[in-house]
Amino acid sequence: MNHKTATSELFISIILIALLVFFLNPFEFWMKDSILMMISVALIIFFGMFSAFVWRENIRDEREGLHRMLAGRFAFLVGATMLVIGIIIQSFNNNLDTWLVATLGGMIFAKIAGLIYGHIKH
Repeated sequence: MNHKTATSELFISIILIALLVFFLNPFEFWMKDSILMMISVALIIFFGMFSAFVWRENIRDEREGLHRMLAGRFAFLVGATMLVIGIIIQSFNNNLDTWLVATLGGMIFAKIAGLIYGHIKH
């Protein structure tokens, strides 16, 4: 990965995280529909750009392949762990959001499908 691509990906990642924080409404301001719509559109655009970076990553040697694999594992495990914690906490509060369960199930299904695809294709 060249320096320009790494800098662009880091910049897009920081903006994406900032947009996600705005959805939590940390400043306790009432979010009007127009502001919510603008933040939603920006989130979709920046997530699309981030996804394009992840999808187009080219591996030039074994070291880069290992780095990509480790980053993917860390991301999956952190995401799954956070979802499990959210599921447990919301279950104890008797307020379980089905999106948490569906998201964790989707992640696990995608992981299994990717493994099967990898075994068949390669």
